[in-house]
Amino acid sequence: MQYELYQVDAFTNTLFEGNPAGVVLNAEGLSESQMLQIANELHNSETAFIFDKKGSGYDLEVRFFTPTREVPICGHATISAHYVYAKIHGITSGTIRQKTKAGILPVEIIKEEEDLRIIMTQAAIEYGPVFNAREKQLLLEALDLADSDLEQTLPIQIVSTGHSKVLVPLKSKQVLDSLSPKNELLIQLSKEIHCNGFYTFTFDSEEPGVLVSGRMFAPAIGVPEDPVTGNANGPLGAYLTHYGRLPNKKEGNTFLIKQGEAMGRKGYMQVHVFRSGLEPELIKISGRARIVFKTTIDL
Repeated sequence: MQYELYQVDAFTNTLFEGNPAGVVLNAEGLSESQMLQIANELHNSETAFIFDKKGSGYDLEVRFFTPTREVPICGHATISAHYVYAKIHGITSGTIRQKTKAGILPVEIIKEEEDLRIIMTQAAIEYGPVFNAREKQLLLEALDLADSDLEQTLPIQIVSTGHSKVLVPLKSKQVLDSLSPKNELLIQLSKEIHCNGFYTFTFDSEEPGVLVSGRMFAPAIGVPEDPVTGNANGPLGAYLTHYGRLPNKKEGNTFLIKQGEAMGRKGYMQVHVFRSGLEPELIKISGRARIVFKTTIDL
């Protein structure tokens, strides 16, 4: 069988920036081990495999693999997969219901500046535990931080909108940019807390109009650092709303994040938070994309 494979940069409209993802357009017939081999060969943080067949309540199925394992959902690979799918099928607007291991989730396609913006609805918001003193100390050691480097008005907490992340507030971009994680310690901590991603962020973005700058580390699943992370910034939107750090608007909030600068792959993502009273009810993320190249693989 011959499979169509795309390399896509997500959360950017500039080649070689943002977050690269692989997309396999016609994945029917691939085994799980073959999908893992392809993801490992491409060695992007995630590769999306599209199964273009309808089912009960969904239009297509997408599975996501890091170089070492399958994950339930991935933000930048969803943006990439649906950008490719829309371009190939001539779709300029509409909604596609994608089946994932995190549930059936709608993806919206809209036209923007003669190209496309992809809007991903994330899964249900789940608040995990706030770090205790021991977990906090292990994290500080793994990230080579002092307690004074943290933003003291917010907790370190696990939050999920489909794929959980540890949210780590930092006081400045200088601290963010200087991070040099000890991967073995992060892997050890991941096993203890049953969460494999650590999203460090600061309000000190140093760019007008950008609320947050961030960096995300997930060495436990083969991703030492991820350039621009949908499944970190979605939970961030819920977390900031929950702790009263976004304006109390009935209609919710939209804000811009920047990530990937430390890797030379800067990208931008819009986070859309919809409220029910004071609490977040629904999270969407959106971004642009660019196809870098297309090839085929014979298996």
